[in-house]
Order: sequence, then C-alpha cells, then structure tokens
Amino acid sequence: MQPFKRILLKLSGESLMGDKSFGLDPSMISYYANEIKTITEKKVEVAIVIGGGNIYRGMNEAETGIERAHGDYMGMLATVINGMALQAGLEKAGVYTRLQSAIKMEQIAEPYIRRRAIRHLEKYRVVIFGAGTGNPYFTTDTAGSLRAIEIKADVILKGTRVDGIYTADPEKDPTATRYSTITFAECISKNLKVMDMTAFTLCMENQLPIIVFDMNKPGNLLKVVSGEPVGTLVKG
Repeated sequence: MQPFKRILLKLSGESLMGDKSFGLDPSMISYYANEIKTITEKKVEVAIVIGGGNIYRGMNEAETGIERAHGDYMGMLATVINGMALQAGLEKAGVYTRLQSAIKMEQIAEPYIRRRAIRHLEKYRVVIFGAGTGNPYFTTDTAGSLRAIEIKADVILKGTRVDGIYTADPEKDPTATRYSTITFAECISKNLKVMDMTAFTLCMENQLPIIVFDMNKPGNLLKVVSGEPVGTLVKG
C-alpha cells in the first residue's frame, strides 16, 4: 500500500524551461509527464499546480507601468499556458488529465469546481489547477496549499532543483547541510524560505505536511510517494 494516496505536486514554471532562458522545453515536459505517469500507474491520485515564471515574472511596477494586480492576472494566464503544455505531454504519455482554471475560459479548461476535481481524482485522472487562486496578490505556492487542503491531499510535494531544505542556500554556501525532517515552527524561526508565508501558514494550520525534493532526478517522485526518505519532510 502506498503511504500517500492523494498528492498535490507543486512545480515552478521555471522548471519547464530546461536549459533555456525563457519559455518551454519539450524535453522537460516529456520528462515530467513520464515521471508523473510512473506514480499514476501505482494508483496514486495526482493533482498539480504549476507556476508561470518561465513566461511571465511579476515585474517592478515602477519599471513597467503595469500595476501589481494587472501583472498578477498576466501571471495567472501564464500558468494556464504551462498547464496546457503539461496536459498535452501527459496525454501523449497516455495519462488521462483534466485542466481546471480559477478564471473561466471554457474553450480550453473546466472551471475550478472542488467536488468535480475530487471526482476526477477518484477516477485516477490527473487534475492540473491553473490560474492560481483566481485572485491577485496570491502566489502559486498559496494556490497549491489552498487546493491541496480543499481536495484533502495527504501531502504537498514541492518539486525543485535541490534535494531538500538546507541550513543555508547550498548553491552559495558549500557548508550548508540538509534537513531530513523539520517542523513548521523551526522553518519559521530559522527563516527558511520553503514557501511564501501565506502558503506556509495554510499548511501549518491545517497540519498538511510538505516534502521538498529534487524533481529533476529520475525516479525521485516515485520514491517519495512510496515512502522512501527523499528530500526534506516539513510537518507539525
């Protein structure tokens, strides 16, 4: 039996760029699709929230003249583009998917309806949640936490390019050491940037564990859902 029956996988938009500086890398989409397929074959129910930073990063209002709320809506649309790309990759790999959007766009995505999303998951369809929460001033981390709580996910799996949470940035500090487990309170007291504070607080208040792991290492996703000690577990 799998330790996790229903998971929410949180990916950054930048992860779809591969080695590019912008946009989408077809080889990364194919890689992620095949990694996700391996866990659907184990009858794990999978929901996904993906960022939009590879297409649009929130820019300085003073530089661009684009006010924050307007820019945030642009970012939400970028997450839908990424969701469509990942959906295409998954369906090419033979995985049934549904894309749900918090902003209505009926021609390309279902509207986000909680009960419908849960029903899709029960039928082992991968559900991709696009357009964040549908509100400006909230990140896709917050959208991921909110959706995970709404669908009663067992865990949030935050796929990154580092293999967990460290005492310091391992890309800058070679002496940094990795935590295998850490509490929500320790993350806050040590000011470890796991997610933005709104997203993190939602998880803490609802006792929803987070596992931060290296998604770019083949087989890691399967190991995580199988209960192997991969990455860093954040819990109450």
